[in-house]
Amino acid sequence: MSGLHEAGVVGDSAIHRLDPRAKLLGLSAVTVIAVSTTAWPVHVACAAALLLVATLAHIGPRTILRRARIVALPVMLVAAFSPEIAPKALIGTFSAVLLGATTSFPDVLHALERLRAPRLLVLIAAFMYRYLFTIVDEVQRMRAALAARGYRPRHALQIAALGRVATALFLRTYERGERVHLAMLARGFNERMPRLHALAFTRADALFVAALAPVLAVRLVA
Repeated sequence: MSGLHEAGVVGDSAIHRLDPRAKLLGLSAVTVIAVSTTAWPVHVACAAALLLVATLAHIGPRTILRRARIVALPVMLVAAFSPEIAPKALIGTFSAVLLGATTSFPDVLHALERLRAPRLLVLIAAFMYRYLFTIVDEVQRMRAALAARGYRPRHALQIAALGRVATALFLRTYERGERVHLAMLARGFNERMPRLHALAFTRADALFVAALAPVLAVRLVA
């Protein structure tokens, strides 16, 4: 599967090899079901389903905790001030971590495109992902240039240089975007991201989505 060994994907399993549309639909459905009710049996069923997926994907607690730390503070704040929402936030975080650990971001975008998500939003996300690393590299080079020139701000008046750096970064990013856009148009870009591998929804993908149906049954009963 394309993107399996890309940054962000952990390990290799039958879950990893599923069609990204199946994982996106299945895990999103679990999250939607969890946030649609306050009944604890539904939350338990959703957590059990996600735990089963994590087990089949060989995603351990350490990986889940390491990836979830990015949103740990907001979740803790939610748990402190709205205890009834805390289970929903935890399940949503768990679901997002599993999707990110088993599916590369380009494959998620491909799945969204095939599921008829708004094309403009998919394109924006794709370009952000593609050129975020380029911008980060540019920022690091500019920081190195400042350090080489002995820039060591000691009070607020010396921070003005950072404003000029931010302006220069914006202009360079804008100009790079213009050049990339013209280059893509010259190569026949038709507002669709090219893919080396076509998606194929197989029986295993259908079984994965169907296996999450008991969670919906619990929701209807609760």
